[in-house]
Amino acid sequence: MRGRISVKKVDELSTAAALPPHSAERLCLSDALLSRLRGCASEIRGTASILFLVVPGEAQPHRTVRRQSRGKSTVPRWIVLSGLLLMVMIVNTAAGNFQHRKPRYPKHWWATVPTEGKPDWEILPQEAGPGEVILSKRNELGLLSNFAATPFTFRGQRYASLEGFWQMMLYPEGPKDPRARFPDLEWKYTRAQVAQMTAFEAKAAGTLAEENMKRMGIDWCTFAGKRFRYRSQLRGQHYRLIVAATLAKMQQNPQVRKVLLATGDLVLKPDHHSEPHAPPEWRYYEIWMQIRSKLQRDLKR
Repeated sequence: MRGRISVKKVDELSTAAALPPHSAERLCLSDALLSRLRGCASEIRGTASILFLVVPGEAQPHRTVRRQSRGKSTVPRWIVLSGLLLMVMIVNTAAGNFQHRKPRYPKHWWATVPTEGKPDWEILPQEAGPGEVILSKRNELGLLSNFAATPFTFRGQRYASLEGFWQMMLYPEGPKDPRARFPDLEWKYTRAQVAQMTAFEAKAAGTLAEENMKRMGIDWCTFAGKRFRYRSQLRGQHYRLIVAATLAKMQQNPQVRKVLLATGDLVLKPDHHSEPHAPPEWRYYEIWMQIRSKLQRDLKR
């Protein structure tokens, strides 16, 4: 027999095997543990094969196991054998999972953030479930947020962010636009100004525009002179424009593309609480996963 299996090592293996398949802890385990997993599997198999030769009721051509001294309690060999065989299966499964844990994800994507003082709208990185990652603005995953300052050109116009593009569509296109001609209605910004906004500034401009839309009693916005429904549960024109603009953002910002591919097969989740029954374009994380899947397929060709 090649050596004894320590209780510490067995505990380590049990803990590793119990981790969720895509959890941060499992994905970030060191190669040293993987090596120990393989070594333990070999050691356990060796122990099991020796014990197998002396299982009661079986032919025993080779008595290679030393008898324990008298006066000491012994555990029936069939119980030991069963436990070792079970451990072999657990170790082999764990080692196989760790061996194929590609890509390797940065630990800080799941880093614990103190809850004290956090905004009410925010979902923290540590709140991700198994196999998930929060697109937190606290790290590089925030580049996938609509708020991010990731300028891009779309249909001949340059936008400072996806949020600016989104909220810009709520504003009048010109003096003849019905929104501009509505009596006693103030538009604090022009459409062009909103297009150059990012983050919370763009969001606030959109909030003002939605208040004006409620006063007008309208549920539409415009792009290139065409009017379409703003909050539709269908994947209509507004949804298609947001998807196309998101794709343009990725194509024109190499760092965004790099971060997106780095998420591998993780399930992307928002870093903020969404309104119930939100239209499909509100679920930007799902749009990113669709783009990622296509990008991954193209790279395999």
